[in-house]
Amino acid sequence: MTQTRTEAQPPAAAEPRTTTVGAALRHPAENVESLESAALLVGAAFFVVGGLVSGIAFWGRDLPISGQGSLGEFVAIASAVTALLAFVLGRVLARRTENAALRREIGQGLSVPGARLHWFDVAALAIAHAVIALLGWVALSTVLEQSFRDAVVFTLPATALAGVAIALTGYVAFLSSARMTPMLLSLVLAVFLVVGALTSMLSASDPHWWKENLSALGMTNDISAMAFNVTLIVAGAIVTIVARYATATLPVGTPPDRRGRDIVRIGLVLIGIFLACVGIFPVDEFFAVHNTVATGMAVCFAVIVIGLPWFIRSVPKVFVGLGYLYVVVIIVVAIFFATGYYNLTAVELVAACLIFSWIIVFLRTASASGVTEADAVAVERSAPDAE
Repeated sequence: MTQTRTEAQPPAAAEPRTTTVGAALRHPAENVESLESAALLVGAAFFVVGGLVSGIAFWGRDLPISGQGSLGEFVAIASAVTALLAFVLGRVLARRTENAALRREIGQGLSVPGARLHWFDVAALAIAHAVIALLGWVALSTVLEQSFRDAVVFTLPATALAGVAIALTGYVAFLSSARMTPMLLSLVLAVFLVVGALTSMLSASDPHWWKENLSALGMTNDISAMAFNVTLIVAGAIVTIVARYATATLPVGTPPDRRGRDIVRIGLVLIGIFLACVGIFPVDEFFAVHNTVATGMAVCFAVIVIGLPWFIRSVPKVFVGLGYLYVVVIIVVAIFFATGYYNLTAVELVAACLIFSWIIVFLRTASASGVTEADAVAVERSAPDAE
């Protein structure tokens, strides 16, 4: 009697799962794939709406590439509104998402213990994205205008280009919001400060504003002053957000650690508040207040940098040395100003670049140090007891 032997069959490979449109609408943050699909749907919605509005606005017209009444102007304004709405939508989605699998794939985002976004924080970040979109498209249209001299855009291609640009803005702003992390937050701050300051400088009605001081950009009643002051106010709000997230992961196991963390957080928050006040109180109308808050910002920065090894004992020595170097450079350029070698604008520009670059690097350094320590504690707690 013979026995037939059946060989074990390998398990069938799982069918790849694809995210449908309905699934993306019902569960937009189930995983990374559904989040990307949701972002594409957001971009598609803005493409349809933007295309319809631009088609009505452009009907029967040939548009210049940049300038007043141009394609670039329309795209810049529409993209600013789009970025604002898409960012708020992304934050609403991120706040309602508690999916553990998605969090493992994209990280904790801004769900950091000890720090959270308030409505005014979301408003500041949304405005920052809107301003970046506005100025970015204005700059691109200006470059294209120089590349295609005396060219015009017909109605149909102008409508298509406007719809694509608006859709792209909505897609990027939505993903930036939904996947916002402290690291990405530092990038937003840097880009916003650069585009805001450059726009104010390029649009200044007085070409020799730099002969006075940096605050001269905010003294006039033109678009340059508005851009400069709004940039400072919104950047100040973002710095207060950075202050909370930069210090949220710092060790607070002992009273000295907790006290040092609180001092650094308060100092960074004060820098953000003082920066916003520099924009709220223009130097030509509030001379004493403007100079007081500007000086206070520099003093807070110096106190934090000098006392950092005592406030936060776990901070890397390399970063401490970088802060000391920054303070020395600021003192040197201040001496150059006192001796008449530099004007005040040069000193303010150097100091501003150093202060904000230090804050951005501090956020990244503190986040990296905090993650490392948290992982070490988790490993230690999960390790079995020695027998």
